[in-house]
Amino acid sequence: MQIFIPKEMDPAERRVPVIPRDVAKLVGAGIEVTVESGMGVASRHSDAAYEEAGASVSADRAGCLCSADMVLRLNKPPADEVGQLKDGCIHVSYLDPFNEGELVDCLAAAGVATISMEMIPRTTRAQKMDALSSQASLAGYVAVIIAADRLDRIFPMMMTPAGTIAPARVFVIGAGVAGLQAIATAKRLGARVEAFDTRPVVAEQVESLGAKFVQVDLGETSETAGGYAKELTPEQQEMQRQAMAKVCIQSDVVITTAQLFGRPAPLIVTREIIEQMQPGSVLVDLACQSGGNVDGVEVDKVVECNGVRIIGLGNLPARVAVDASQMYSANVTALVDELYDDESGCCRLDFDDEIVKGCVITHGGKVVNEMLLEIRAKQN
Repeated sequence: MQIFIPKEMDPAERRVPVIPRDVAKLVGAGIEVTVESGMGVASRHSDAAYEEAGASVSADRAGCLCSADMVLRLNKPPADEVGQLKDGCIHVSYLDPFNEGELVDCLAAAGVATISMEMIPRTTRAQKMDALSSQASLAGYVAVIIAADRLDRIFPMMMTPAGTIAPARVFVIGAGVAGLQAIATAKRLGARVEAFDTRPVVAEQVESLGAKFVQVDLGETSETAGGYAKELTPEQQEMQRQAMAKVCIQSDVVITTAQLFGRPAPLIVTREIIEQMQPGSVLVDLACQSGGNVDGVEVDKVVECNGVRIIGLGNLPARVAVDASQMYSANVTALVDELYDDESGCCRLDFDDEIVKGCVITHGGKVVNEMLLEIRAKQN
């Protein structure tokens, strides 16, 4: 089996799909690996390091795409490269399948078996392949570091001869993977941390990190089988906003992480709330690329409203590219290992397997993912 790992096309993307250490594991399993020349440079991995790991290095991107049995990358493929993939090729990457309908249909028409890394099930067995969680954890960390850098005061309490400096107040909205890491990081920096999530079940996790869980009675709330928060009713969203407003107004930093799987992010921090916050406060919106939780947020920009900085920087994991690459590489390598059959020397897609059933989007010339098909049926 031949695997090709192309260089990412986005100049702002500093992560790489597979690092040399994991290439060596793939080669050791009997897989032929080719990387595009310069693929690893953004994360400080030279072509020579990949060659030492057993890979071939090639500058012929188009030729390698045409001959590969499997392509591993981070971001969705450019539309003009889909036709270069051979029939039956397995393509692995983030895909955003709910919003990239045209690209998904194009991949299906090309006969490509497409695996979406966002769709890896959140199960114990699939945990080592869960790139969405590994990258979200890093995003939560980076969000706090950015907030600390942009805030014009320190996080920890300090007792000095000149007087006592009170700790900064940090409010984290959403206690999923990113939110929990944000809470832990803010606590390490000495801030006073509060957090809220629509799922009361996570209160214990929040409190175990030393933060205060903000209790809001929204009535019946729940989560999906995959551990994601379900969308609130309009009435519940308004109740949440009113409760959030009180805490936001008192906070120096607000970090929002609320996202709905396959749907636009809910608006949580409105302009009315922002106008009541103290000048100099900082808002970091981790959901900016899926619509945003903060009114007025702009992707890859820092805007100011009444003295409040609204930060909507996208792709936060790329800001810690070395570690992010290591984690994503481990996730992808674990997936290949799960699919690889030693006897046949190729990857097999068994649709009776919950992991394959959950993450494969296209196969055999058509869209096969049940969740995506259900959503499409409702939209039609």
